[in-house]
Amino acid sequence: MKKAGYRRLIILLMVLIIGLAILAMCVGRYSMNPGDVFNVFGARMNLCTLEDQTMDTVVFRIRLPRIIAALLIGAMLSMSGAVYQGVFRNPLVSPDLLGVSGGACVGAAAAILLGMGMAQRQLLAFLGGMLAVFLSTIIPRILRNGSNLMLVLSGIIVSGFMTSLLGILKFVAEEQTELSAIVFWQMGSLQDIKPNDALALLPVFLIGAGVMIALSWRINILSFGETEAKTLGMNVKRMRTVTIACASLLTATAVCVCGTIGWIGLVIPHLGRLIVGADHTRMLPTAGLLGGLFLLVIDTIARAASTVEIPLSILTGIIGAPFYAWLLYRQRARVS
Repeated sequence: MKKAGYRRLIILLMVLIIGLAILAMCVGRYSMNPGDVFNVFGARMNLCTLEDQTMDTVVFRIRLPRIIAALLIGAMLSMSGAVYQGVFRNPLVSPDLLGVSGGACVGAAAAILLGMGMAQRQLLAFLGGMLAVFLSTIIPRILRNGSNLMLVLSGIIVSGFMTSLLGILKFVAEEQTELSAIVFWQMGSLQDIKPNDALALLPVFLIGAGVMIALSWRINILSFGETEAKTLGMNVKRMRTVTIACASLLTATAVCVCGTIGWIGLVIPHLGRLIVGADHTRMLPTAGLLGGLFLLVIDTIARAASTVEIPLSILTGIIGAPFYAWLLYRQRARVS
């Protein structure tokens, strides 16, 4: 894709995000039209008077934080997936490769069993996810083998261990309350998002995504392979550590806020690669915008399609699996 075409694509995605964000603020159990939404923002800027203060509460306390969180979390997961796939040279890699999701689930389940609140649950989930990443990266050092394959195998080991710990926590949980809360958290939801949660995501996203985009040309070199990268004078071990740390930080932060959401980090990077090519300097921003757009659509459907909110992983699986099959069909000549 030429430079002008890439710019038009980015502008188009931003326009779509703004349009869908306005639509998402309108739909729900308390329905509004775009004029009402603009009046709410106008009243906040003292440009007009708002007759129904309920609209202000619905927009600024409920829907806008969810929209911001959906955009940031979708971008976090998709960009992390793109980086993992580039670094490990494997299109089947997803953001939970190093056990981030499993560790976060264990932390959240422990918080639920201890009767902790949402803030403590998010903290333990984040610590659990980062602990899993730490274990996955320390095993190759103990075995004195720093290859990509050993790191992947370590992630599989840690993921299996975390799954077993989660099974133990589910076994001892009270069936009607604690167990159901653990299962629902695993399926992913943004219904408990507060304004502070959305704001807390922003600095992590800016730092992690900023570093990955700044190093995107180096990720291109890493995707050629370790031998080629070393030949070009790159410190492969240091570069891989930095990129994996950023991707894992974004993934752990996203998972601790909304639970586990599948398919985004696997499918969206493929779509971005199909549109703009394998160059990570273009693919990472494109994947971030596509991921945010996708999760915003999913979350809007989840809360507006039924009287009971649908868990996000159900919808991402229903939509993501056929879409991924279509992407494979489009690229069938390259798959061998």
